[in-house]
Amino acid sequence: MDILLDDQEVQIREAASEFLAGECTSALVRKIETDPLQYSPALWEKFAENGWLQLCLSDKNGGQELPLTYLALLFELAGYHIAPIPLHATMVPAMIIDRHGSAEQQQLLQHVLSGELILSHAVTEANGRWTPESIKLEGRVEGNGLVLNGTKTFVGSYRASKQCLVVYREAAAPHHLGVVLVPTDATGLSSDTLVSMAKDGEANVQFNNVRVPLNARIGSPEQGNAIALEVMDLSSVLYASMIAGAGRRTLDMAVAHAKQREAFGQPIGAFQAIQHLCANMVNAIDGTTMLAREALWRMDQKLPYRVNVAQAKSFGNEQGMMVVRSAQQIHGGMGFIRDFDLNLWYRRVGSWSLRGGTAAEHRRTIAAALLDQPNKVRIGNIPQA
Repeated sequence: MDILLDDQEVQIREAASEFLAGECTSALVRKIETDPLQYSPALWEKFAENGWLQLCLSDKNGGQELPLTYLALLFELAGYHIAPIPLHATMVPAMIIDRHGSAEQQQLLQHVLSGELILSHAVTEANGRWTPESIKLEGRVEGNGLVLNGTKTFVGSYRASKQCLVVYREAAAPHHLGVVLVPTDATGLSSDTLVSMAKDGEANVQFNNVRVPLNARIGSPEQGNAIALEVMDLSSVLYASMIAGAGRRTLDMAVAHAKQREAFGQPIGAFQAIQHLCANMVNAIDGTTMLAREALWRMDQKLPYRVNVAQAKSFGNEQGMMVVRSAQQIHGGMGFIRDFDLNLWYRRVGSWSLRGGTAAEHRRTIAAALLDQPNKVRIGNIPQA
């Protein structure tokens, strides 16, 4: 993997950065937090018009078929500007449909690229865990249909979406997972708004005998486990990229403040404690950025990538929180005030670090690979002496 951006990547990054800097103000973000839709349709439409949703989709579906590392650039910038658009919610299922969907399902992508169709994806359940074993929502084959029963939570942009990519467990084969595309107006679906720290449109979704045709499944039943894991891994690593971008913005804010704020007759950036905080922030941000890009590069190269995803997300979760907390410390008391803009980034990094798997969950993946041992430790179950 070439860690340096090529000319095309630089051009895309600069164009997208200039666009978001002009369109996505902190005032807009605060306004959208109290809007029932919890995203900006105007910003989303302009984002789509610029063609950035096309970058990594295949040529046959109207995309540019660029490497997945280009997605990292977009998600880093979305995090940097905390753009109130359903980018993560939509692009994860869009990439899965592009890679594994039927010809009929892939026709939906034209509407995604235009910004007309917003997607969502549902993985996490009431237990809050991010593991294949935690998925309990049941899918039962009845005739030519699939009947879904259960609950999903932390479903991003659900209210704005028209189709939801759902990970479920096969009732007839409990060791098998499946992935299915469900219209959000399907009979038997209900939802309630979930107010997270990020205030970005999450929902709890209940499935009560929701029936969809069998051809709504993504891939074959034999591919179910692999596709479900791909949904989870792609979702996780793109959250890591957003955390890296948000962290970089808080670093920029902290550095600017450290250069301007004076104490004892000199800028506070002259003090070693502040300098070391800033140095640690840079290391954490660059580390998360590189780990996420490497994981996406390995996905593209069809190399094993699960451990790389786990590295990116576990490191990003913990180091991202260190970065925003360090930025708060550098700003002093005002860094902790809710009405100060830094609070917007703090709340989003805090929320994103809990989505797509916690640091502990991803460390278990890394440890299992390192030690070649299945992990038998369960939260709340301490072995007795």
